[in-house]
Amino acid sequence: MDYNTLSPLAMFLNAGPVGKAVMALLLLASIWTWVLIVEGVVAVTRITKSARSARQGGDVGVLAPVAEAGREAFALDLPDETIGDKRARIADHMSRAAREFLTKAEGGLPNLAVISSVAPFVGLFGTVWGIMTSFASIAQSQDTSLAVVAPGIAEALAATAYGLAAAIPASVGYNRIGAAFARVGQQVAHYIEDESLLMCSGHQSRPRRDREAA
Repeated sequence: MDYNTLSPLAMFLNAGPVGKAVMALLLLASIWTWVLIVEGVVAVTRITKSARSARQGGDVGVLAPVAEAGREAFALDLPDETIGDKRARIADHMSRAAREFLTKAEGGLPNLAVISSVAPFVGLFGTVWGIMTSFASIAQSQDTSLAVVAPGIAEALAATAYGLAAAIPASVGYNRIGAAFARVGQQVAHYIEDESLLMCSGHQSRPRRDREAA
């Protein structure tokens, strides 16, 4: 087998069946990681843009379910309810809708956490298997030369590299996108506070496309 090249494809092709299975699994995990990262970045960008637009009196965009929950709560009149109570009830309804919306939007984060924590151990399994292959080759050939152990060692290090390639982006993406969603949550909370106050102040004529459509 030719181990003169360090390209990922060559390392995969030169690995044994178990090594190939480990590398293929880690490659799929790496691709999935980048898909989740892109989805998370797009979601954060869209929500941030919608929250900023909503607070400025523009289109609520993807926050339409939150705005709809506020309108439904505002339309409900309860006996002996003060303006303060109604405002709190509207904010509560909108906050619950916002929590459900944000939970769905950040659905990929737990998967990134799983990949970042599991991928190194999967790579470690490939590493251990490659080293075991090297010892088995020594036992079969009764030779301890580098040519005998090199294939197994190369397979072991390749599995480690594949594991890190999947784990590092997943870990960075989980922490960065998680922090971004926390900031977005604060923006949405400010929007809910402003909107509930506006509804109860009697200025329902605020120019906004979602209300005109309603």
